Amino acid sequence: MSLCFSVSESAFNLRYGFRDSEPMGQSLKIRVKTRTRKGFCPSKVVCVDYPRPDIDNTSNFLEAAYLSSSFRTSPRPSKPLKVVIAGAGLAGLSTAKYLADAGHKPLLLEARDVLGGKIAAWKDGDGDWYETGLHIFFGAYPNIQNLFGELGINDRLQWKEHSMIFAMPNKPGEFSRFDFPEVLPAPLNGILAILRNNEMLTWPEKVKFAIGLLPAIIGGQAYVEAQDGLTVQEWMRKQGVPDRVTTEVFIAMSKALNFINPDELSMQCILIALNRFLQEKHGSKMAFLDGNPPERLCLPIVEHIQSLGGEVRLNSRVQKIELNDDGTVKNFLLTNGNVIDGDAYVFATPVDILKLQLPENWKEMAYFKRLEKLVGVPVINIHIWFDRKLKNTYDHLLFSRSPLLSVYADMSLTCKEYYNPNQSMLELVFAPAEEWISCSDSEIIDATMKELAKLFPDEISADQSKAKIVKYHVVKTPRSVYKTIPNCEPCRPLQRSPVEGFYLAGDYTKQKYLASMEGAVLSGKLCAQAIVQDYVLLAARGKGRLAEASMCP
Repeated sequence: MSLCFSVSESAFNLRYGFRDSEPMGQSLKIRVKTRTRKGFCPSKVVCVDYPRPDIDNTSNFLEAAYLSSSFRTSPRPSKPLKVVIAGAGLAGLSTAKYLADAGHKPLLLEARDVLGGKIAAWKDGDGDWYETGLHIFFGAYPNIQNLFGELGINDRLQWKEHSMIFAMPNKPGEFSRFDFPEVLPAPLNGILAILRNNEMLTWPEKVKFAIGLLPAIIGGQAYVEAQDGLTVQEWMRKQGVPDRVTTEVFIAMSKALNFINPDELSMQCILIALNRFLQEKHGSKMAFLDGNPPERLCLPIVEHIQSLGGEVRLNSRVQKIELNDDGTVKNFLLTNGNVIDGDAYVFATPVDILKLQLPENWKEMAYFKRLEKLVGVPVINIHIWFDRKLKNTYDHLLFSRSPLLSVYADMSLTCKEYYNPNQSMLELVFAPAEEWISCSDSEIIDATMKELAKLFPDEISADQSKAKIVKYHVVKTPRSVYKTIPNCEPCRPLQRSPVEGFYLAGDYTKQKYLASMEGAVLSGKLCAQAIVQDYVLLAARGKGRLAEASMCP
């Protein structure tokens, strides 16, 4: 079912529930002038924040809730461990949060002056925020959803209608939708969403794709994991799925999941996402955070950690992991000259930073040597403020299907803090970015405007003769989430390293949600779980160090 944004002299409602925890319903009517395109019907676009979906009784949510509760109900340690954690992204924050819940004393060290890691954001001189990435919170993120609930900030997620909306490159300015009916359970709601969309795939293509997916449905998780050796493109061809299915749907999906194209992405990544989206009724339902991530998500985690006796320090970059004679960690030496020691140590940085910091005599251990295959993927996030309110958009995430852009959103509609009734602010993910990461900001903006001219043909032109740019920010991340190419899965490390007292957290570590915010949070919980399980050993090591120190002259 196609929903074209073309409203002839009609009004549409923008509904926003801006009060913290009350239901939505405040209405603001805005009259819009656009012309109706030939061949499709006028439509009324409603922008609305939807109630939080009923996800609390799903098996994955309950499993995540049980893991969270295990920290709060674990026996209180006779002597809390001091756990030093490098990196205050979601993985490090999660590790520290759950260790504090278990009664320990985390010390979280962040190299920069901002919280969040890959969800960091900054405020410019005008007071506007710009972010590292365009972040979406799915219903299929049980550990993230539990985390919001545990912090009492569920109201900070702005849920959108249960749809996936794709631009139509061959019909500039038009969109095609997959609408998931609320009345049906999974997977029927997803199947019907696919069947009702006739713009992107033909019926024969849908049938061939469905037949190709049968082994994954029958084989379950074992089959999914076995597909790690194939790219999306290779798997589709092996299963007899037409190339047009890959072109129409999975280029956009691959870029959204890992910022790379189907000829590089491991099929395991796609199958995991499809499994979550099709097996959980609200799995693919999306929410935006109601403001900037450092303040609206990271700060409540920090406040929770501090309330339980933990500590978070910014501008505390680790320069070196110093070792004892037996190869275990002695301390973290910071660039400011401070020496930080503890009972246990965690590296919760991106994998590329960890590899730079590894001590020489660790590098040949198989556990660390396998990390060589894990490399962060470059990505560019773009914010453009325009001099007017763009009309050909939605209060939702949009898949651009552009060769240069991945997903985008008009954040002046989707996000409470960024709301502006008079001017649009588009946030766009520029991917794949490998060939562009070294280009100037102006070159990247010029290329972006050419693509936006196709998405907004009546409103944007590359030469700015229509909508004009007020300002922009370009945020380059040369090494973002790990590049999920074939045969990476065996290289992903467990959170507990072979070095006694040293642990890892990060979405690249072994957990079932791959490179995502959910994966980062789960990795932190698993890291904290490993440390809690090792309490007796770690406490004994601490006593041994104290005994040695007391014997020194």
